[in-house]
Amino acid sequence: MAKASPHHPGIVRQHLTFPWVTLPVTPGISAQEYANRREKLAARLPSNSLAIIAASEVKYRSGAVFYPFHQDPDFFYLTGAKFWATFLDMNTVPNSAAGFNEPEALAVIDGQHVFHLFVRPKDAAAELWEGTRSGMQAALDVFNADETGDINRVESLLRDILSSVDKVYTDLVGTTSHTARFANLFRKPQKDGIATLLEKSKVKALRPHMNELRAIKSESEIANMRTAGKASGRAITNAMRQRFSTEKSLAAFLEYNFKENGCDSSAYVPVVAGGENALTIHYVRNDDVLRKVDGQLVLVDAGGQYGGYAADITRCWPVNGQFSPAQKDLYEAVLRVQRSCVSLCRQDANISLAQLHEIAEKGLRDQLRQLKFDVSGEVGLKLPIKAAQVEFGMAYGNSRLYELCFLTMSGITSVLIFTTPRDIRLNSPYGRVIVSPLSRIYVPNDDRWPAAFRGMAIQIEDSVCVQEEGPLVLSTEAVKELISKKFAAE
Repeated sequence: MAKASPHHPGIVRQHLTFPWVTLPVTPGISAQEYANRREKLAARLPSNSLAIIAASEVKYRSGAVFYPFHQDPDFFYLTGAKFWATFLDMNTVPNSAAGFNEPEALAVIDGQHVFHLFVRPKDAAAELWEGTRSGMQAALDVFNADETGDINRVESLLRDILSSVDKVYTDLVGTTSHTARFANLFRKPQKDGIATLLEKSKVKALRPHMNELRAIKSESEIANMRTAGKASGRAITNAMRQRFSTEKSLAAFLEYNFKENGCDSSAYVPVVAGGENALTIHYVRNDDVLRKVDGQLVLVDAGGQYGGYAADITRCWPVNGQFSPAQKDLYEAVLRVQRSCVSLCRQDANISLAQLHEIAEKGLRDQLRQLKFDVSGEVGLKLPIKAAQVEFGMAYGNSRLYELCFLTMSGITSVLIFTTPRDIRLNSPYGRVIVSPLSRIYVPNDDRWPAAFRGMAIQIEDSVCVQEEGPLVLSTEAVKELISKKFAAE
């Protein structure tokens, strides 16, 4: 195992060794901020314990044809560096750092604040085919690891580390996800394998600790999400000015404009749903025609990502650029509720997300009654938390309101991870939480509902940062007021 060099005499001092420690390792996030995150995780661990986090693995479509690589968000959050091997002359700083975007790596952080990073070694032949690897020296000199080692020897290296701890915090045990290679280390039946060592240790879930660490955003993270929101909002508003004949052409326009405006890519598979396709909550086929003559609405749930941080925006507009009177009435009903919820995303409102959900429910019920909808029946509120889903809160129960409104208050922590404890409060100490206030009404095309509204789906959503005295809307460039939509459509 390679040890930290003599130039790194201590954990704190090593983080201050190189001149680029305050410069971005990933866009807007410095090496020091990544070190601070690891320190916070280590401080949460009991004595004589450690945390293990694995990088993602490459996934394959078929044979040797692979999907685009996406780093595990927790691993990314704690390490944050990419392809730095070409940047080790110490006299230059990269123009655009982009994060540790390599597979086959394992991070170990112990309660003594020691950071181990096991990575692939440099390999000239492999790099000629696959591209530059960071390598073990970069793990020490750039990523500020205290100890490193060859990932191909990780089983023996981990055995030495695990032999002296009482508790292991990890989400690898029992997983069937993209970290299966490392999860297998904990299932091997060999008498001297790692699984045997863990019998003496208490394996605990790391997820609760990571959720709490990642829920509160730093100023740098908020700035990244604002960049993503601004670029995404401008792309969506620009799309409103165009006329598209197919869902896929609109989806392609958004993808291009996200990148053209500065995002790295789309944050998730978008919903681009014309007409009654929008009645499917997560419609992602995006392959139908858009009909101007039928007065269709198109619902777009899309956002770009920048530096690993996502925008989450939903807007609706008429394909032909002109709202019908019924579309306008339903749209304004949803907009009133969504605006009200956004206004309450502040610490001094002293409410929880569950309470905000109930406010949205009451508001939608009142608005629908004014439009002559029958929304009788009681709603039994149930808020299940589901990982990797945009929604974690939905209204369930014996209610006609539920058939129209899948009520949601979303929580965002980072790109493609949308889990936040549902009982988290918006007041102190939870400032700088990012939430996605969303209001929507889906009207099935049947005779239970007023004829003028049948088959319509309206949804409005923004990314919002909770602040002390008022919300910071991160996606304000995506217009949603009807007067703005009129101008956007011209």
